[in-house]
Amino acid sequence: MRGGRFRGLVKWVAAIVPPLLILVACFSMVFTTATPVAHSEAKRWETLVSQARKAIAKGDGIDAEAKLRAALEQGAPPSEVNAFMGEALMAQNRRDRARGWLAPGQFAPASAAEGWRALAMLERLDGNLPASGRAYDQALKIIPDDAALWVEIGRLRYAGGEHRLAIDAADHALKLAPNDVRALEFRGQLVRDRYGLLAAIPWFERAIMSQPKDVSALLEYAATLGELGHASECLTVTRRVLELSPKNPRAYYLQAVLAARAGKYGLARGLLARTKGKLDDQPGVQMLRGVTEIAAGNARAASEALEEVLRLRPDNLRARELLLRAILMGGQYRYATLRFAKDVADGEASPYMLTSVARAFETLGERQHAGELLDRAARVQPAQLRVLGDAGRIGELLAMGQTGGAEAAAEATRRSDPGFYDAQALAGDVQLALGHAAEAQARYALAAEIRMPETLFERRFAAYSMARDPAGARVLVDGFLRQSPTSRPALRAAAQLAVAGGDIARARSILAWLRDNGGAGDVELLFDLAMAEAGVGDFGAAQDAALIAYRLQRANPMATQALGYSYAAAGDRVVEARALLDKAQAMLGNTALIADARRRLR
Repeated sequence: MRGGRFRGLVKWVAAIVPPLLILVACFSMVFTTATPVAHSEAKRWETLVSQARKAIAKGDGIDAEAKLRAALEQGAPPSEVNAFMGEALMAQNRRDRARGWLAPGQFAPASAAEGWRALAMLERLDGNLPASGRAYDQALKIIPDDAALWVEIGRLRYAGGEHRLAIDAADHALKLAPNDVRALEFRGQLVRDRYGLLAAIPWFERAIMSQPKDVSALLEYAATLGELGHASECLTVTRRVLELSPKNPRAYYLQAVLAARAGKYGLARGLLARTKGKLDDQPGVQMLRGVTEIAAGNARAASEALEEVLRLRPDNLRARELLLRAILMGGQYRYATLRFAKDVADGEASPYMLTSVARAFETLGERQHAGELLDRAARVQPAQLRVLGDAGRIGELLAMGQTGGAEAAAEATRRSDPGFYDAQALAGDVQLALGHAAEAQARYALAAEIRMPETLFERRFAAYSMARDPAGARVLVDGFLRQSPTSRPALRAAAQLAVAGGDIARARSILAWLRDNGGAGDVELLFDLAMAEAGVGDFGAAQDAALIAYRLQRANPMATQALGYSYAAAGDRVVEARALLDKAQAMLGNTALIADARRRLR
């Protein structure tokens, strides 16, 4: 019985096992084939993500976006793609779309640092500095010893007014990676702001030695060389940039600046066209475009460019004067009187603007308005330093004459944030307005430890002049010119010191250079040059300079007396000399210069 049952069980097993084996084999085949397929798909999207990252590194956001979208279609988890998609869209300057990928902060661990950094950059570009700082804090938790991250944090601090902390961040980045190209470049920019152009050159050269093909460092180096007046070296570096980055818009812009400075406005205009509008959000680019379009006789294009400058920089006096010139060049006389009516009414118009608007009124037949403006232009207007354009409440208090309140507010701000450049500089402005030269100088010196722009140089020079300290002024001027030898404010100050020290020949050389390099329409400069030419006995050259100034502004008393003096000193054109001196005396009174001219005539 048992044997029969055993044999029956064996037969049952024999009958059932083959189908089971087949079924097991089938499952085995399914699983063994399914696993390589899933693995292959994973490899495919990982490869696409890797290729996208390489495209981002090259600045090709479009290709990166396409590859990342393909990776998502291949099954890549969104968290693996979010950080890189945000970077790809930012590379295309599509920040609004990048925000959707970055703002939630849903990043895979391997890409989290990169994602937070991209979000921080996005927030900074959108002006959300506190949010940018929070994103950088998240990245810092992941990669605290990343030098490039510290550079980005330093740039954020600088943009937010934390200037000393920005310098500390740059120093920390260099301690982490002494040869990091971004850290060296950032330190060079900070040194340029603080010490001047020449001091920054070694930092940019170190950056380029570290990464010879780094376009950003090469462009900073080229720009600094150009500002130093080293045109040929600047051109060489920009050509190298174009080899590495064909059609680079900033390289073309720098070349356009060089051409314009050489008086080759047609070439400059052509080079600007090669930027393809990619830099049109920068005031300097639009300013150069305005100048080149005026030179080409394109009044409308010049006006459009200069209006854009004023939209971005409303206080730019040079842009306002050029805009007025372009409008008049286009024959829009009525529009000129309307466009600058507020400047005229507020007393903000320069003598050039007053004279030009007066000529527009004359053309329109409104001689009374023209005469009133010419009378205003003829009055001597001593140059005044204005407080920082972003002075806020402190500037309002000064404007209202509430000097005590302005001083208290400025000092409180300075003490609460001593590392903020604007706080120190504005406190110096208040002291200068109060006539406290030494106190102003002390605050300006603290501001200069952070950065030293030309505007601060002018204030420091004014403080030395107020204190009657020519020795201190000379040290300031010489030091600034060593670093920035083409600075126009510093050269004007050097000429002024040369005249005061009796070195008329040096003053003449400086003023002639300024005239020949962009100052041919500056009446005040031409007056100073005429006096310097007369001082060295070159009365013919003095007449030339004075005549140009007079033709620019016939109602200007300084130009009038300069021309009268030059005629009298040369001993010719006596009748014209007397008429000019009478005209100048009616406007100025009997100045020492007019009295000397009359003695020469006698």
